[in-house]
Amino acid sequence: MSNQTPRTALVTGAARGIGAAVARRLAADGMAVAVLDLDEAAAKPVADEIVAAGGRALAIGADVADEAAVTAAVDRVVAELGAPTVLVNNAGILRDNLLFKMTVDDWDAVMGVHLRGAFLCSRAVQRHMIEQGWGRIVSLSSTSALGNRGQANYAAAKAGLQGFTKTLALELGKFGVTANAVAPGFIETDMTAATAERMGVSFEDFKKVVIAQIPVARAGTPDDIAHTVSFLASEGAGFVSGQVVYVAGGPRD
Repeated sequence: MSNQTPRTALVTGAARGIGAAVARRLAADGMAVAVLDLDEAAAKPVADEIVAAGGRALAIGADVADEAAVTAAVDRVVAELGAPTVLVNNAGILRDNLLFKMTVDDWDAVMGVHLRGAFLCSRAVQRHMIEQGWGRIVSLSSTSALGNRGQANYAAAKAGLQGFTKTLALELGKFGVTANAVAPGFIETDMTAATAERMGVSFEDFKKVVIAQIPVARAGTPDDIAHTVSFLASEGAGFVSGQVVYVAGGPRD
């Protein structure tokens, strides 16, 4: 990035897992990074790590489903790091259950973080992108968008993000702003470990079963996703928009 325009990125759900890996990678790419999570204290170690490595970073606590909180967070990013022209909508939660057991609260919570959160954050930053004539919005979908037992809420939210992404690409393209989605397959994170725990199996046994179905014969890592996001957020990806990239170790329908 040394010979390119300095950029500021906002990464949601960045205290751990995929979000933390993305924040670190974008910082390594030369961007100033706002590390946003529900709890600022949880986000601070990632921001501190970036600063210790010579980068610029800011930890922010905000609920992405809260309109006022998102507005305040983006205002703070502008004031302390500069106008955000890269947004990574990564914040997400799980409330898995079979349909007949799923509560309205389980449904609303997942939709609120994934879909409402992506909408609020994208709407809040798009003005800054348009003013700069350049922007990158990358939203985290999932292979679960294709359907996954016990995840009616999560699958619907992740599929919704794909439609949201394609619409943003159509609306914002003429302003120099691209919108793409990354759909991870099985990634080793605290979230997937929690899924194994809920199923009553060890994480190692859970991984063995899943890996047996992955063509590259390994689980994914947060860094695998971060590399893909790095490309989509780069200067060179300006002709890639409205796409869903499955990062799943093999082809997906």
